[in-house]
Amino acid sequence: MSDAPSEPTRPASQYTSATQPQQYTDPTDPTPPQKRGGAGIVVVAAVVAAIVGGASGAGIVVAVDAQNNSNSAATSAGPTSITVNDKKNATAITAVAAKASPSVVTINVAASDEAGTGSGIVLSADGYVLTNTHVVTLDGDTSDTTIQVETNDGRILAAKVVGTDPIDDLAVIKLQNVSDMQPAQFADSSKLNVGDMAIAIGAPLGLSGTVTNGIISALNRSITVASAAAPTGGDSSGGSGGSSPFNFWNFGDGSGGGTQTPPTTASTTVALSVIQTDAAINPGNSGGALLDSNGRVIGVNCAIASAGASSADGSQSGSIGVGFAIPSNVALRIANDIIKNGKATHGLLGASVEDVTTAGSATTSKTVGAKIAAVTAGAAASKAGIQAGDIVTNFNGIPITGATDLTAQVRVLEAGAKASITYVRGGKVVKTSVTLGQLK
Repeated sequence: MSDAPSEPTRPASQYTSATQPQQYTDPTDPTPPQKRGGAGIVVVAAVVAAIVGGASGAGIVVAVDAQNNSNSAATSAGPTSITVNDKKNATAITAVAAKASPSVVTINVAASDEAGTGSGIVLSADGYVLTNTHVVTLDGDTSDTTIQVETNDGRILAAKVVGTDPIDDLAVIKLQNVSDMQPAQFADSSKLNVGDMAIAIGAPLGLSGTVTNGIISALNRSITVASAAAPTGGDSSGGSGGSSPFNFWNFGDGSGGGTQTPPTTASTTVALSVIQTDAAINPGNSGGALLDSNGRVIGVNCAIASAGASSADGSQSGSIGVGFAIPSNVALRIANDIIKNGKATHGLLGASVEDVTTAGSATTSKTVGAKIAAVTAGAAASKAGIQAGDIVTNFNGIPITGATDLTAQVRVLEAGAKASITYVRGGKVVKTSVTLGQLK
């Protein structure tokens, strides 16, 4: 665990509405929130023409808050707009970038003998920022790092780690001595569709404020990634994650051109449930925002797939159009828990699982799923009546095709959460519920 923030940690508001900003509030503070001054408001109109069956698009207006007593953009304490030279012909992507860019920061992390660059998403006006664990810990190589954050308006601020969650590769840092950051708005990731627009903002290859776009290619994708920061233990898995090409370290956040070498410390793997996108994600995008067409965060960029080609130093090539982001609903739960409690909890099934094909039963079973190899006496699976040999095919409404799917979906939920589970035993489909234990 990294150093605690230098000032007391206060709870952030819980996720409430996909259409409202996730503002930081302190229920114990009798002082009403300060209103942002209206004297320095500059309005930039990015009119977006949407031609759908002859209908004209609505105008999108982005407010840019300039500090009253400053004539220098470099020292302005308020967010600035992106460059828009032709407002009349601006696209929806331009409008999203203008709206969301002030809520995305560049994070520079340094230790005694290495450094890295990543991105972060602003959670509150007073400087809570969401990012990846592998960004702030240099993928577990060190717990003693110096963090500097570059804001959208050009300020460089010191930051400290509030807490990390290696299981979902998320972390929260706190910017020091700020009160005017622009919090991002978050969408409800459970309402996303494959084919929806996806826009990534971050600092790939150290290039701050880079905007790329694509679509959501898949939802509820489960991947395993190697992580030196992740703890060992929990539900054991015999899934096919050992040779997985999904490893955020190999393309993860090296300074400059992103050419860090892989860590030499022992590592384990974590299973993540992610959004898949073809929006270009490269080293330095980690921790940055994946956004919808309204400029709301739908995910936290964390990894890309590798085609296997690597350079002599072990670093991977860039985006091949298969990138991954942690869904916003999961990210907000973890962030709120870290800010409130310093850590987050994760569900534990209390079973070892394996792919049906790994179990050698592909010729005798017509069911695709995660096979229960063994259960722990008295644990969640055992209490729910699940037995060795059962094949789990659905968990909380999500189809399960293998061990990685099941592990990832269990970890998404907090300890003590109830979930529906469907499994096949002796050719018979059984539906039941399970109350998850806590991953230690």
